[in-house]
Parts: sequence; C-alpha cells; structure tokens
Amino acid sequence: MRKKSLVLLLSFLLLLSGVLAGCGNNGGNAAGTTEDGKKVVDFWTFWGSETRKPMIEKIIKDFNESQDEIIVKHTYLPWGDIWTKNLASIAAGDPADVIINDINSVAQRAENNQAEDLSDYFDEDFKENFYPHLWETVEYEGKPYAVPFNTDTRLLFYNKDAFKEAGLDPEKPPKTWDELEEYAKKLDKKNGDDYERIGFYPLWGSVGADAWMVNADKGQRFIEDGEVMINTPRKVEALEWVKQWKDRIGEDTVQTFEAEFQNQQANPFISGKIAMWVNVGNNYTQIKEFKPDMNFGVAPIPAYSEEDKHWSSGGGFVAEIPKGADNPEAAAEFIKYLTGKEAQKYWAMQNFDNVANIEAAEAAAAELEGKDQEVYQATIDNLDTTILSPTPVEYPDYQNLMNPKIDQFMMGEIDAEAALKDAQKAVKKVKR
Repeated sequence: MRKKSLVLLLSFLLLLSGVLAGCGNNGGNAAGTTEDGKKVVDFWTFWGSETRKPMIEKIIKDFNESQDEIIVKHTYLPWGDIWTKNLASIAAGDPADVIINDINSVAQRAENNQAEDLSDYFDEDFKENFYPHLWETVEYEGKPYAVPFNTDTRLLFYNKDAFKEAGLDPEKPPKTWDELEEYAKKLDKKNGDDYERIGFYPLWGSVGADAWMVNADKGQRFIEDGEVMINTPRKVEALEWVKQWKDRIGEDTVQTFEAEFQNQQANPFISGKIAMWVNVGNNYTQIKEFKPDMNFGVAPIPAYSEEDKHWSSGGGFVAEIPKGADNPEAAAEFIKYLTGKEAQKYWAMQNFDNVANIEAAEAAAAELEGKDQEVYQATIDNLDTTILSPTPVEYPDYQNLMNPKIDQFMMGEIDAEAALKDAQKAVKKVKR
C-alpha cells in the first residue's frame, strides 16, 4: 500500500513539474515563444494603480494588435520591489525583456553589465525624437542603454485668490528670490501668533534643499564632468537661504503644519494652507480632481537673481532591456512603439506626464484646451531650464555622503560652509 502511494506521489510530482515547465515557457515550445511561434516580451512595470494600469495595458494591447510577430505581457511589481527583483533576475539569468527603470541611474547599470547595449537596435537618428537632456542620461561611453519614457519638471504653483487678498497682482508671480520673499511675507496670514496660511516654504512640495542649491548655482550640478562641485559660494548661500525660511516662521510652525498635512493626507496648496509652492507639473491632476474651480497660476521657479535663469530639477523613467533578456530584438521593437508618438501622446494626455518624445509632447499640448493646455505647455517650456542629475559612475554614493551634512546644517549642528566643505571632502575620497 505504501509502495503504491509512493508511486502515485512520484507520478503527481512529475505531472506538476511538467505543468510548471510549460508555464515557464509561456505555453510554447521554447523559452520566450508562444505555441504559434510568436516572440513573448515580458514587460515589467510598477504601474498597478487603478489609473495607470489600464493605460499601460491599453498601449500593450494596441501594440499586440498592430503586428503578428510579438506578444507583450505585462508583469506588475510594486514600487520598491521591482528594481531589486530586476537585479536578482539578471544575476539568475532569467530577467524581463523590458523594464521601466530610473532615468538617473542608467549609466550605473550599464557599467555593471546589467542592461543591454541598444546601439544595434536604434540608428543614430533615433535619438532626435527625444529631448536632448533626457537622451544624455541614457548614454554610457557613447552608446545608449535605455530609451527615455517620461520625465518631470518643477514649477511654482500660486493661489491667485490669495494674491488678490494680499494686494498682489495675480498675473505677476515672483520672478526672483527677493520677490519670492517679499510676496511670501505679504501672503502670510496669522491669527495672533499662529499661522493660518504660510506664503511659501522652500521645502514643501516636490523640492529639496539640493534643488535650490542648483538653482542658485546657475544650474551647476554637484558633480560636473567628473569634478566635485558641492562646496561652491552660491551653494553655500542657497543652503543658508533655505534655513532662513525655517528660522523666520519657526521650527514649531514647520512641524505643526507638516504633521497636519501628513495626518489629514491633505494637499496644503489645495486646502489654502500655503499660498505658493513648488511641485511637479502633474500636481495639476490633484487640483483638477479635488478642487477643479481653484483659481491658481503656474510659473517658472524664481531665479536667484534677475541675471540668472529659472533653473528647475527633474527626474523620470526609461524603458530598458535587462542584460540577458530572451528576446532583445522583439523587446527593442516594443520600446520603439512605447516611446513613439502615438503611445507617448496617449500617455501624456491621460496622465498629464511630461513624455520624452518631443513630437508627442507638442501634439498633446496642441490638443489640450483651457487650463489643461496652459499648465501642460508651461511644463514643456520649463524643460529648457530643467536639470537632471544622473548618478556619476565615479561617485555613485555622493548623495549618501552629502545629504547627512545638509541635514546637520538644517538642525543647527554645523554651519553651511563647513557642512558643504565636509561633504565635498568625503565625496572626493570615494572616487572610483
């Protein structure tokens, strides 16, 4: 009886292993193919929300129906897990065919042999479809290792009704840091010693001290052409300027407001708790959803001075083929579609994202109307002064060395010049 049971168990395990093997082959006769010979492209994204998942799956569906040689299958992995699993799958020799990855770390993956060189799949003219500052981020030693998908840029959002109440012209937002300070003080609204509204605080929204330092320093990043440029006079001044705002309104006020925003999960700009703030362009979608009648404007981030440009900061994502993908040629064909005009225009109009394809972005702006068109066009125009900060291969951990020093300064433990001097020294020591 026991022998019969053992035989049945072994038979079941063999059957199960066959089923699992079939699943691993996508139902086909070889890895990465279907039974009728179509190449399967496994596409990994972190877009699993009710808003974005249907959009990316429509793009996939449209691609699959546009030809009969490739089938793209969408694999959703949560934010925070996707890139860890990507590296693990590359090491195991079983990666995705296409993955959406961070735009600022492409060179790191290229150097570490974690992404495929795409120069065999795209001709030299292909890059002309994309904003130049985005394409620069995907090249390593003169070759592309990804294709830009989307990006962002930061604008000054301001409450026009609050401007009118404070006696400011709602059609004339602040253009310089001096004007920003002047406007903010007029927009502050207090009840005794307590603030009911704060005109502006430079660390609320989608911006940090590092962005203001780059804004002040003529758009100069912390690492430029292999040279460490952390401790510069303007970056020191910018860091001091950021802290002055905190000192003016008080640590307790900052903490009270931040706790209120967090606990209520409220957008402080929409709720009227702050009159101006810096945020990414698609912050507009929240305004549109939760307070569609809000009277607001957008403008470039105020410049350090009248002689300086309105430098902003940005990030974004790329479509990449992990090293060792089963079907790199088919993956490249899908990336062409994903980053082409039709798919990019659809993504732009549905998500209000800044897409990487120039023609698609301009086409989306042309079709939008009213406030939609006004805000989206402002984000496109702002890309001219938007700085991305790709992680330099020589200094991959520079932010982990610099940011604690900035935090020390903000907590009053060290002065700004000493903080940046220490950061510069620490970063230089770890050059690869």
